[in-house]
Amino acid sequence: MPFAPASPPASASEEGANPLGGVRSRYPGPRARIAPDPSLPWWRRVLPVITSHRGPFIASISLAFVSSVLQVLVPNMLNGDVDNILLRHVGSLRDAVVAIVVVGVLAGLTGLASRQYLYRTAYDVEADLRSLIYEHLAWLSFGFYDRVQSGQLISRANSDIRSVQMYSTFAPLILVQSGIGVIAFAFMLSISWPLALLALVIMPFLYVIGVKMRRVMFPISWVTQARLADVATIVDENVNGVRVVKAFAQEGAEVNRLADAAERVAWAYIKDANLRATWAPWVQNLPQLGLALVLFFGGWMVIQGRLGIGAILAFNAYLLMLQAPFMMLGQLVMMGQRAKASAERIFEILDERPDVVERPGAYDLVDTRGEVAFVGVGFAYANGVRVLEDVNLVVSPGETVAIVGRTGSGKSTIARLLTRFYDVSEGAVTIDGHDVRDLTLESLRREVGVVLDEPFLFSVSIRDNIAYGWPDAPLDEVVAAARAANAHEFIVRLPDGYDTVVGERGYTLSGGQRQRIAIARTLLTNPPVLVLDDATSAIDVHVEAGIHEALRALLASRTTIVIAHRVSTIALADRVVLLDGGRIVASGTHQALLEREPLYAEVLAQAVRDEPTDEER
Repeated sequence: MPFAPASPPASASEEGANPLGGVRSRYPGPRARIAPDPSLPWWRRVLPVITSHRGPFIASISLAFVSSVLQVLVPNMLNGDVDNILLRHVGSLRDAVVAIVVVGVLAGLTGLASRQYLYRTAYDVEADLRSLIYEHLAWLSFGFYDRVQSGQLISRANSDIRSVQMYSTFAPLILVQSGIGVIAFAFMLSISWPLALLALVIMPFLYVIGVKMRRVMFPISWVTQARLADVATIVDENVNGVRVVKAFAQEGAEVNRLADAAERVAWAYIKDANLRATWAPWVQNLPQLGLALVLFFGGWMVIQGRLGIGAILAFNAYLLMLQAPFMMLGQLVMMGQRAKASAERIFEILDERPDVVERPGAYDLVDTRGEVAFVGVGFAYANGVRVLEDVNLVVSPGETVAIVGRTGSGKSTIARLLTRFYDVSEGAVTIDGHDVRDLTLESLRREVGVVLDEPFLFSVSIRDNIAYGWPDAPLDEVVAAARAANAHEFIVRLPDGYDTVVGERGYTLSGGQRQRIAIARTLLTNPPVLVLDDATSAIDVHVEAGIHEALRALLASRTTIVIAHRVSTIALADRVVLLDGGRIVASGTHQALLEREPLYAEVLAQAVRDEPTDEER
């Protein structure tokens, strides 16, 4: 009995569906998005994400303020206690100590709660930023991935986000402490305004140094993040291309390549460290000059009897509180410049617009009969290479058409245009008379199933890989799809059968096994239009014969475009189309083309010569 899958859900992303198998609650997604206006300062663009977590964030800042105010009260209490209790013997020393301890404990508890809320906000913001990047990456078109290295994307989604998160959440806390410095300065004025003004002598110098630090730190921060991304790219390429590296015995060359990249990162870090070593001591030690001046003149005032001992003790404590924000100024500037560099690298992705978007008023493709038409189609990739020229082709409902041609003739591009992985440069692609550009992308790709020549498997179970497009598919449907793809026999021989977890990208399986699982994955969704893009190229001819036998019954009820090299695959087709130089040069049955088209026979002969051996598979 032929495989006849039940109808899958209308959408694979329906409520509760997990694309990698199982059922889970839908992730609510980020609460806010980055401000879209690129002319805004980077922190203004990130601000909506932070303010979306304003509850715990405000609680953190408020508690930090309360904790700092309580800390400010202690020196003032000490001032009165020293003068009244120790010098004038007025009041209770025990009560004074208890009061100071209580205030100190409250300051510690509120500070602890503040940090807990702050960390919660920080990690929520980080999660939202990472989700925003991933959502945007999922939205971008294939053209973006054709020109951007995956390592660069990984770096932006990790280290760059962490830099932005740390500054965005911790900088306000430092600003709160700076505000407490203002309160401390007010107490200093109440104790002795000449000493308070003397303490401000070094402030203009600190401001100038802070401005210069900001100017010199930004370029090196950008270079550091960019070079870290280069390292991530090399690591990603070596992990994913380990078989190629080993096949050509290039381990040493790749190690040297990574070492060179690591040295460039080390240079950037050393340059960063040198700049910190040059500027940070000024920021940290200039306030000590102010402290020395205050101690000198304050001590003289105590000796002259113009200032009490308690007052000078409290003044010095406030001066230390006033210095704390300035001692953190260097760190704040460095964090800020690194965050700015990271944010701009993130915005490079988030400001990228997809090439393929749904038109306003796009509608769903429903009740598909399966008539596919290419009308005057021309196409060139972003690099300007012209691939298709004036392609006119009509595939009737239920018809199977094989597209044959030399490598680079544009066969796979036709499949990519049908599913709108790319948009045509000229002409139109239609399904049942509907221009694919007028359809919603989800409905289009639900109705058009594609089996690519390089099947990708996720690092989950075989069952979950087959059920990727229909996560809640019953096991018997999964098994039926596997049988139709001639995959059931090898699956049941695996240690855990359908629950066997494949390695990364499915490399624990052979190329032919991966292709059969990919075919089963597409068959399970039961699309009315099917594209087989050289989908059996890595499959042994004996196994392929079994797949073709199952496919014959399936293809009879759906429109199918087969991109093929093998005569056995071409035999599935009702009609064969010959491509050359991006144009259709002939169309007819396999036998008719063999008789009248020398190019067709030449293409098939070349395919036989290029056929991999069993060992190569």
